[in-house]
Amino acid sequence: MFILSGALGVALILIVLGDAFETIILPRRVMRQISLARFFYQSTWLSWSGAVRSIFSGKRQETFLSWYGPLSLLLLLIFWATCLVIGFALVHWSSGSVIKTPEGMARFGTYLYLSGTTFFTLGLGDVIPTTTFGRGLIAFEAGMGFGFLALVIGYLPALNQSFARREVNISLLDARAGSPPTAAEMLRRHSHDHGLEELRQLLHEWERWSADLLESHLSYPVLAYFRSHHDNQSWLGALTAILDASAFAIVSLEGPCERQAQLTFAITRHTIVDLAQVFNCPPRKPKHDRLPPDELARIRTTLTEAGLKLREGTGVDQKLSELRRMYEPYVYSLSNYLHITIPSWILKSGRIDNWQTSAWGRSRGFQIDGLSGEGHDEHF
Repeated sequence: MFILSGALGVALILIVLGDAFETIILPRRVMRQISLARFFYQSTWLSWSGAVRSIFSGKRQETFLSWYGPLSLLLLLIFWATCLVIGFALVHWSSGSVIKTPEGMARFGTYLYLSGTTFFTLGLGDVIPTTTFGRGLIAFEAGMGFGFLALVIGYLPALNQSFARREVNISLLDARAGSPPTAAEMLRRHSHDHGLEELRQLLHEWERWSADLLESHLSYPVLAYFRSHHDNQSWLGALTAILDASAFAIVSLEGPCERQAQLTFAITRHTIVDLAQVFNCPPRKPKHDRLPPDELARIRTTLTEAGLKLREGTGVDQKLSELRRMYEPYVYSLSNYLHITIPSWILKSGRIDNWQTSAWGRSRGFQIDGLSGEGHDEHF
């Protein structure tokens, strides 16, 4: 019984330490499917999202879903700490370590109390080990607790920095592609003089942003659960809009940004596919066509009227469909898992940009060149 308890305690300590190392320190994707953190997030996310979606709707639903990312991180840290405390308590208890207590009796609960006060370095001193092994184990656990606390202190700022860096470009996309961002609106807002060069530069910036998001979200997958400040913005929606715009530019748009669109499409598609693998989201065919022929025709008409020169024809349509099949099933699978609404190819009528709204109403009666307010409703 004692040997089995000791082995269980050692195994629990090693599993938690390995899991914390892979989650916090190891800067690469963990390939094995059996992982304590992976199991924690998959089980708790399914429970949380299912409960929230069955109870709430609309903005309330989005609000409670946004709580999961930060809350799950705190719960995971508490879960790790609890497992380590129990693991060390089992090792103390199974080793027969003699401890001095005020009551004179030592049950498992006493060992658990000793482990907890040691791990969190409280130093109360009311329960004291009297054997050499017990004292050594106490010193080791105290060092482990101090190191664990230091890792947590360093981990949280890194997450916040990665989240803030991710959200900057998403916010900048608001005035360039609408709210939510769409490929058609992004292309139309770059139809002015020198607009294609600005579009090329935008796609170049998003090439680097996608690579940065790939590295940060592979190292810290919990960031995928952190939702944007506005309910019509998200990292997945932004990536989808960039993929849509890049695919359209590759096959239809004549001008200087075709090569850059190819590079941006490649890294952005790579990001989507790798993240789908991290969250075990196999590609799924969308239930509805995101770009039916009539909407594609409307987009081309609008962009042509705006002054853009487009390639058209059956071959162009087929090539666009092939590019869409390379990423849309992964986007759709991730959107279902994370419960994030992905944008359409065109803005819906009546939508205005986030920069034109406030808690006290909407800004009306003006329009800045290159930034479309309610004027975009006239195009679609």
